[in-house]
Amino acid sequence: MLNHLRNLVYAVAFATCFCVFSCENDMKKVDDMMKKKAAVDEVTTVTSFMSQDGTMKAKLTAPFMLRHQADSAYLEFPRTLHVDFYNDSVKVESTLDAHYARYKEFERKVFLKDSVVVINTLKKDTLRTNELWWDQNKQEFYTDKAVRIYQPDKTIYGTGLRAAQNFEWYDIYHITGIVLTNANVLE
Repeated sequence: MLNHLRNLVYAVAFATCFCVFSCENDMKKVDDMMKKKAAVDEVTTVTSFMSQDGTMKAKLTAPFMLRHQADSAYLEFPRTLHVDFYNDSVKVESTLDAHYARYKEFERKVFLKDSVVVINTLKKDTLRTNELWWDQNKQEFYTDKAVRIYQPDKTIYGTGLRAAQNFEWYDIYHITGIVLTNANVLE
């Protein structure tokens, strides 16, 4: 019996030593496991309609979208997007294309970059820039980057712009190049 009890004590001591020496954790791995990881949803072939007061205002299409569910959630369009903006008669009044976009949901602002093009389909004016912000609350575009506006009879170059979402009006802050003006304005 004493032998049996001694063997049992040795077995428990050995098992305890084995557990103590074999249960060492890599702290980096433990830290990585404990970090919060934001969930990311992936969507392909996106079509989204935006309305205001029961009237359709825009239609967004994109081949791929990521929805990041972080503290401040945002949508990301890393593979292009296209938006048609509608007037009150539900006719397309302007379009927007970009290679990349990020929509900040709580701010209701969209950051667009890489080959951004906005076209007023009625006046045939076209804005081209590399970066542009779209403020949904104000229904305006703005940028502090270089812009080019192509009109049927001229091209305007500048740096910095603020414009209506339908591109009906725009202000260019630092115009460069030749600008045609009305002779009455100079008098």
